[in-house]
Amino acid sequence: MKAPLLFIWLFIVASGITWIWLSRSPDLAPARAATSEQRTAQYFDSIRNQPVKLQAFLRNMPKGADLHTHLSGAVYAETFMKWAIQKELCIDPATFKVFDTCGKGQVKLNKDLFKNDGVPYAKVIDAWSTRNWQYSGKNGHDQFFGTFGLWGPLTKQLGQMMAEVRSRAAAGNVSYLEIMLTADGGESWTFGENLKWQENFNDMRDQLTRAGLIEKVGAAEKQLLDQAEQAARDELRCGQSQPDRGCDVEVRYIFQVGRTSPPTQVFTQMFAAFETVNRDPRVVALNLVQPEDNIIAMGDFSLHMRMLDYFHSIYPQVNITLHAGELAPGLVPPEGMRSHIRDSIEIAHAKRIGHGVDLMYERDADQLLQQMASRNVMVEICLTSNDVILGVRGEKHPLRAYMAAGVPVALATDDEGVARSDITREYLKAVEDHNVTYGQFKNMTRTGLEHAFISGQSLWQNFGDLQVTSQCAGDRPESGTVSQQCQQFLNSNRKASLQWNHERNLLVFENQHR
Repeated sequence: MKAPLLFIWLFIVASGITWIWLSRSPDLAPARAATSEQRTAQYFDSIRNQPVKLQAFLRNMPKGADLHTHLSGAVYAETFMKWAIQKELCIDPATFKVFDTCGKGQVKLNKDLFKNDGVPYAKVIDAWSTRNWQYSGKNGHDQFFGTFGLWGPLTKQLGQMMAEVRSRAAAGNVSYLEIMLTADGGESWTFGENLKWQENFNDMRDQLTRAGLIEKVGAAEKQLLDQAEQAARDELRCGQSQPDRGCDVEVRYIFQVGRTSPPTQVFTQMFAAFETVNRDPRVVALNLVQPEDNIIAMGDFSLHMRMLDYFHSIYPQVNITLHAGELAPGLVPPEGMRSHIRDSIEIAHAKRIGHGVDLMYERDADQLLQQMASRNVMVEICLTSNDVILGVRGEKHPLRAYMAAGVPVALATDDEGVARSDITREYLKAVEDHNVTYGQFKNMTRTGLEHAFISGQSLWQNFGDLQVTSQCAGDRPESGTVSQQCQQFLNSNRKASLQWNHERNLLVFENQHR
């Protein structure tokens, strides 16, 4: 073989060996060998310890749903203060509690009040939230729950409150919200004040039905939500030029039932909640709220579970999600943490659990984890709230245990205004405290939408392996076109439509990291 030909032959062989080595090397393989998801995960890992870049990445990431947010607790103290000044409400300079009219020693709120240092603005904000709670002289738990009694008159502006929550959710790339609120404006709570308690639940329900509870609650709930939704649309400029991004956030409501009231009022509220969810598609579930460690909440816990079991037998189609296990050692006696999560699932038929922090203190916790995984019971994880209220974070938090057992989980904000957080900070905390990966985040965003209580079938025929429903099996979100069969399915199933849009948003996001 002549020298030039030999040189060419050796060059070709060497090039081939080099190409094979590069293609098999995970670090040096050509960029085109990696998928958009893999490239995004690689970039995420490269900035894991760079807080500024990580914050920007997580803010821009599509997050799907926030399924656990209390409307009053989601509004920031600065917003409440702005409204209080506009309305010229009154404040007690010693306690920072707001009143509609001024009493002895109280002063009217206005901008000049703060300019003249009549009331220290910063201290009011601290009192109305958990900002700087370490210096309040209280623990995080008491500071958190104590704020709600200070700005009560300001929570009447439901529409403006909804607008703020939707706008902030959109800024964090959340596409769907389930907001907890008193959907009937407290009508059922008041109705239950004069009800005589009986152990026979059927008789109790008959009393309330004859007294017209269903009609009164229905009218109050419809008026409240109709007016609030219109006010929110006006505030966000929906349908106008340059609307707020919050207009694009889909919203449903969860009827909250106070668990610290006497049994007659809890029962009445539950009845109203089940009836409302059964009738109004905007209200998709009910939940028990207020501190789980409260003396009444603890003492009547078993009774509340039996009430929910009773109503579930009448309204089996109504969704139930429950705060359960929002407890920590020392907050209640050890026996108080042995069954709240389990009973919420086994007796009260909860499809989702909020918090679930005391998991490993429950009896037979490993079996409970297996049961939650097999029953597909999702946990709404609220990291900042658990840290502030319970002092539980990092290795003490059961997030990793839930994930390892295959229990569905999704991050949520809980009370982002009071806790001084937002959905992006919850994701950031998951990285800092739990070393969550991009792939795990992506699964959480899908899980939230899969377990949302919105109407319609899922996009996924089998969520476990992300097998798309047969109607859309031949379609791809990135194609920009959808077959007629798939489009009809999406039009008829709002959940599937939200999931389809989420998949498209994820693809757009991941394609930014080429």
